[in-house]
Amino acid sequence: MKKVILSVAVIAALGLTSCKNETKKETETTTTEMSKDMAMTDLSFGVRGNCGMCKNTIEKAANGVEGVASANWDVDKKKIDVSFDDTKTDAMAIHKAIAASGYDTEKVAGDEEAYDGLPGCCKYDHEMMMNQSGEMKDDDDTNHDH
Repeated sequence: MKKVILSVAVIAALGLTSCKNETKKETETTTTEMSKDMAMTDLSFGVRGNCGMCKNTIEKAANGVEGVASANWDVDKKKIDVSFDDTKTDAMAIHKAIAASGYDTEKVAGDEEAYDGLPGCCKYDHEMMMNQSGEMKDDDDTNHDH
């Protein structure tokens, strides 16, 4: 009878010990995830486009790059804010992905074939300003009647 009680006590002790190890593993994982967040790089650059459909296509292209955590294109400012892991990708890869979807960025011209396939409302002016600050420049007289 003592052997049975002793065996049950040993099994219970082993069970509790392995639960403690699992808890430690979860704590280590959380720490790793936090350090990944700290390695993120934030970047903003101009992208030409016109409307909400452009926004969806541009953001989808940027988010399709491995390592990109988030992308938000501002229709009015013609600017995209991207957060990415610079150990998995770089800024030029994001520029190229957006350009491949048909949109001009500050560094890469949009793919002409992809541009031709865009809906009519998304056919932007290739000379359009990519206004990063959101402020109109004083020397830009293109929208004034003279």
